[in-house]
Order: sequence, then C-alpha cells, then structure tokens
Amino acid sequence: MSETVDPWVSEKQAAGAAVALVVEAGMRIGIGSGSTVTHFISALARRHLQIRCVAASPESDRLAREAGLHVKPFDVLDRLDLAVDGADQVASDLWLVKGGGGAHTREKVVAAAAERFVVVVSSNKLVEGLKPPVPLEILEFGLGATLRELGELGPVETRPGPTTPDGHRLVDYLGPVDDPAVLAAFFHTIPGVVSHGLFAPRLVSEVIIGRRYGATERWQKE
Repeated sequence: MSETVDPWVSEKQAAGAAVALVVEAGMRIGIGSGSTVTHFISALARRHLQIRCVAASPESDRLAREAGLHVKPFDVLDRLDLAVDGADQVASDLWLVKGGGGAHTREKVVAAAAERFVVVVSSNKLVEGLKPPVPLEILEFGLGATLRELGELGPVETRPGPTTPDGHRLVDYLGPVDDPAVLAAFFHTIPGVVSHGLFAPRLVSEVIIGRRYGATERWQKE
C-alpha cells in the first residue's frame, strides 16, 4: 500500500524554513505543534544555533530533542523571544482557529509568553471567515453540565481517543462562528471550559504562508 502524499508539503516546508531564518543565537524559542511546525523544527536544527526552546506538546518536545535542539521545561523559561506555531484556519483579520491536535491551551500559553508570535501555514489554511469546528479543552469534572451549557449556543461533539496533554477532555464546537470575539467571550463564561481554540489577532505578530515553488507571503498587523 502506497503512503498518502501531502499535497501541501512544499508550502509547509517553505513557511517553516522562512521563519527558521529569523531565529538568532541566544534566543528563547517557543515551539507549537502540527505538520508545518515539524518543518520549522528541521530547518531550525540545521542552523546549529545556541538557543533554548520550550515545546507546547509532547510530540513537538520529542521531535525537537531528536533534532538536537536544546529543549527546556516551561517552568525554567518564563519569557520567550519568539514563538512559532501552525493553525487550522487563518482569517484575513488574523483571527485563528487552532487545536486540531488538542494542544491549543499550551500553545496559547506559549504564544502569550512570546515577544513575537509567528504563525506558519500552507495556503489551504486561509479562510474568508472562521468556521467550525472550534476545539475546546474542558474538565472531566462536571462534563455533562459543561456540555449542556455549551449546547445552548450550538452543537458540540466529544472527541474519542486521547485526552489533551494535561489530561482534559477534547470537544469540538460545531455551531456558527459569526463573531469570534463574542464566541470567545461566551466560552470564557463557562467554568468547565479550560481553553478554546480561538486565537485573537492581538496575539499574532505575523503569518507566514507557504506558496508554490518555495515562495512565501507575509501577513502582518496594519
């Protein structure tokens, strides 16, 4: 049986390599998760810089260590110079949806701790407006009550399989995402919701989009 070929792999490689070039020796780097970030890790390791890193997911931690990067616990580094992560959706106003892999809470903590947060994506992640699903990390305690309250706004679906890196349940909100700011505020009112996958533009410094033939495009705040 032949392996499935990712049609966007060259764009992911281009985006990952482009952001690796902005890293300087001595920096503290936050590493997110996802397929595009794996290309960033590889490109960064090839530069052989003296840097310190924190990883937002166990998988990224493993990949970074195997690549030879110096990974530290996040209780050792409390501030970062640069954080790099992928996204499931990127709107033109720089609202993001993240959390397809379930690590969005940690990814948000890493992004918020960085002086500069750069998002790397292939062009298929660009959207005119955000749409479901929006991943949610919720407590196991009171699960039914939390799901009932979320269901008052729109349908939700509990994911089977592994929990989040911190042992919480993963749920996908499947309702409308007409106004991300309003929806994010609603999620914050529900005590059982640990974090949601909506990332506000205030967190994002720039987006690097991989294009065909190794080209990249940059979106930045106006």
